[in-house]
Amino acid sequence: MADVLTNARVYTPQEIEAELDALAARYRAAGGVGVDLLNRLGSSGESLLERLPQPVRAGLTGATETALRLAMKGASRSRRLVPDQKPGVDRMVSAAMGAAGGAAGLPGALVELPATTAFLLRTIQSAAAAEGFDPEAESVTFDCIRVFAAAGPLAEDDGADLGFVSVRLGLPGGVHKLIAQVAPKLGAVLGQKLAAQAVPIAGAVAGAAVNYVFSGYYREMAHVHFGLRRLAVEADVAPEELTARLLQRLQRPDAAR
Repeated sequence: MADVLTNARVYTPQEIEAELDALAARYRAAGGVGVDLLNRLGSSGESLLERLPQPVRAGLTGATETALRLAMKGASRSRRLVPDQKPGVDRMVSAAMGAAGGAAGLPGALVELPATTAFLLRTIQSAAAAEGFDPEAESVTFDCIRVFAAAGPLAEDDGADLGFVSVRLGLPGGVHKLIAQVAPKLGAVLGQKLAAQAVPIAGAVAGAAVNYVFSGYYREMAHVHFGLRRLAVEADVAPEELTARLLQRLQRPDAAR
């Protein structure tokens, strides 16, 4: 896939090292907030999922696929009508959406799910634009969906799974095939969110907290992904090499957690 940058600059080797350090810090911080939230909820992700009715659990992947397809249309359209906002504003809007969905318990959370998915995709698109990419470009749209393949804010992650940041030359079936591949993993993540919102009224607080973390998490992961893409283009370094160097930073025994 061709990279589409709306701006460009040349990095020195020292600047590349500093940028990789910053991206590693983003990666660690994004996951850390989710783990803290999980501890506050007083439960593991697996037991959260067990709270959902079996029919809901069984339908998570299909519901997530549908939500992603709707999000593709809604997120890009909304960016044409309303300009990108500061990260703090986005997180507060996302929290309000989660509170509204959680106030009605599980039924409300299920209704809110497609809207939140579209909002998260728009957040990812905003990060892509901030890194100099055109969110309307086909390759960037493809990669925005791929960011959802990150581990998820309610999962502990030591950085071992960086597959979502590697540049792919193509995928048979395009974006729709990618959505089918991403949906099971994202569905498990969104299932934890639904379970946290399942109790009426109390679910409003959980929904606001989870959505607040989700919007920050996926924005940071998008910055990691598109930051590496930008470095690969501007520094003329193979993306696989940059990913490996980032992984080395995340796996250092003395790395900040």
